[in-house]
Amino acid sequence: MPTPDKVIISCAITGAIHTPTMTPHLPITPDEIAESAIGAAEAGAAILHLHARDPETGRPDQSVEAFAGFLPRIKQATGAVVNITTGGSPYMKVDERAAPAAYWQPEVASLNMGSMNFGFFPLLAKYKEFKHDWEREYLENSRDLVFRNSFKDIKYVLETCYGNGTRFEFECYDISHLYNLAHFADRGLVKPPFFIQSVFGLLGGIGTHPEDVMHMKRTADRLFGDDFRWSVLGAGKDQFRIATQAVSMGGNIRVGLEDSIWIERGKLAETNAQQVEKARRLVEGLGLQVATPDEAREMLALKGGDRVNF
Repeated sequence: MPTPDKVIISCAITGAIHTPTMTPHLPITPDEIAESAIGAAEAGAAILHLHARDPETGRPDQSVEAFAGFLPRIKQATGAVVNITTGGSPYMKVDERAAPAAYWQPEVASLNMGSMNFGFFPLLAKYKEFKHDWEREYLENSRDLVFRNSFKDIKYVLETCYGNGTRFEFECYDISHLYNLAHFADRGLVKPPFFIQSVFGLLGGIGTHPEDVMHMKRTADRLFGDDFRWSVLGAGKDQFRIATQAVSMGGNIRVGLEDSIWIERGKLAETNAQQVEKARRLVEGLGLQVATPDEAREMLALKGGDRVNF
């Protein structure tokens, strides 16, 4: 595929796993999400992956209205590609999760490609007290949490959003998720180029060993040939180790406080821009170039920022 020396940096601004107790730097309010996203774009992120939260409690909020406080501001202040989650929170049903992307019609929406155990309860051991009552129960209940992404659910998201010209970041937490994507490609329900985001280090998904990373890439190569763009995210402490391996293998990378609240061992990241700047240094240190938003649009065959609903 073209521009092999260009690397797309995506930044996931806030997500739905980390809670306010874990870091004072997690963007919560619409103003914080907008400012953090704009800073990440200025630092070099071509794609901004966005969730929303309740501004009072920090709890994930997947209502259409929750995104209204920051989407127009981000569009006006940056040329970055906006990627709206359809994952929302693993506790939500698919119609709730898909509603913001269906309404706002972004250039990109995330789409999880398979059901899985989704455990973030190990984080409980790190904190004795929580700022908000919901946090402890939220983490504890993930001991018995299956993040549902059935074939019916995936088809629902595709049919709900594809007619708007939205393309997808296919989030693959395990090898089977690549085969699920191939199934939908064989049915003609998704079209290349496929933007595959391989996720490493979530309890319930594939691990973080270098062989895991290589196995994901080899499988995607075999299933999709030249019809995909590969990106990776590593959870927590493995974020930049996996990013380094992936970039050296010709991949793109995702960073951000959704995936890791750290900038280095034992030190919290103060902004998303910090992580993007570190990712940029990594890319350029390997003799490659960071893709601009317009280059990312060309690489992923996106519709353009003038055709969104915000």
